Amino acid sequence: MKYRILIADDEAKIRRVMTLLLEEAGYQVTAVENGAEAVDALVSFDPHIVLLDYQMPVLSGIEALEKIKSLNSSQTVIMITAFGSVSLVVEAIKKGAYDFIEKPFDNDKLLLTIQRAIDHTGLKDEVRELKQRINRMVGKNTIIGRNGGLKMVMEQVQMVSATSASVLLIGESGSGKELVARAVHENSQRNGKPFVAINCGAIPVSLIESELFGHEKGAFTDAKESRQGTFEKAHTGTLFLDEIGELSSDAQIRLLRVLEEKKINRVGGKQSISIDVRIIAATHRDLEELVKTGSFRLDLFYRLNVFIIKLPALRERKEDIPELANYFIGKYNPVLGLKVEGLSASTMSCLCDYNWPGNVRDLENAIQSAMILTRSGIIEPSALPVRIHRAEESANEESLVQQDIRGVTDQAEKELILEVLKRNGNNRSITAVELGISRKTLFNKMRKYGIQI
Repeated sequence: MKYRILIADDEAKIRRVMTLLLEEAGYQVTAVENGAEAVDALVSFDPHIVLLDYQMPVLSGIEALEKIKSLNSSQTVIMITAFGSVSLVVEAIKKGAYDFIEKPFDNDKLLLTIQRAIDHTGLKDEVRELKQRINRMVGKNTIIGRNGGLKMVMEQVQMVSATSASVLLIGESGSGKELVARAVHENSQRNGKPFVAINCGAIPVSLIESELFGHEKGAFTDAKESRQGTFEKAHTGTLFLDEIGELSSDAQIRLLRVLEEKKINRVGGKQSISIDVRIIAATHRDLEELVKTGSFRLDLFYRLNVFIIKLPALRERKEDIPELANYFIGKYNPVLGLKVEGLSASTMSCLCDYNWPGNVRDLENAIQSAMILTRSGIIEPSALPVRIHRAEESANEESLVQQDIRGVTDQAEKELILEVLKRNGNNRSITAVELGISRKTLFNKMRKYGIQI
């Protein structure tokens, strides 16, 4: 593959020399004499790398850079100038330039810079491909986070998706079990076939068998017509049984029989119907404990317990909270007709201090509520649900850098606070996060020790 390089420079000699050098190095080159022509060539030539002279007629290098980035934000651009300075470099980099070279340029340095840019472009392509692959895995939904536990979950998803094995998802309510189930489905050979989800805990015991297996007309008082159950709806696809631990004993027996025979009988029906579904079950309960107490059948447990994926709670991956919060802002801005720009540092500190008993779903609801209550473009702590403030205030006010401060002298504590403040440019919100205390506690301690910034 020949990498394509677009050169834009108003000096004909420079264009000629660079073209010969780069073509000799194996690149495909197109050269133009101003920024406007460079922008026009962007579509027709589709370059991997653009070399832009800083000073050009019609459209300057910086103006061309801005235009190119507006058309293709991922385009790799290298600026060229005979008037190099720190301010020019900073301006170009801020506006999206990858690197900067000066005239008269050294041939080897130019080739090295271009090679680094090519490597950079290749890395971006790999990242883009990875994101596309993950998006295919999760369909319209998004699994967000960089936590090691979450990374392991995604690796397990990839491994089990290639098989037909039943999957058991274990995680607290709101931890994203359905998202993971959809990821398994979307990345499997059943992709494109039905994905049907049912919450076993949300359906009355008297109706669960009808919901799962369907019913015939007249099977019971309100059965005015025949109806498919979730097994038939999921035929050839995937059936997600959420909160499987809530199934009644009778429903467990029927489910086990279906899994063994791969046939169902509608309630009130006599004809067996063959079904082909992949089962993904989920629970927030300890099924092994339920087996011990007799609330869950051992044989059904073994049927479901083929491949287990445990989802981490949000409190176990707090490093993902900033990314999740910003994702939800982007998600709900168009839905709510708002233009919320982000969160203040103190708001982010509150979110990271909270333990999120409802996990990601809890965070999503809190962000949505705060967006509605926000009067400016930035979400402040006052817009967050009261429970988050109460949790912050009731947290262990004595914890400082994850150690027991009781054994530390006031002087040592004061010195530590001063040190961390200095390291963080006197940013109190960041300092509070690093020290493991609330902003309120930090303010109180600063008053106590007479610390003024």
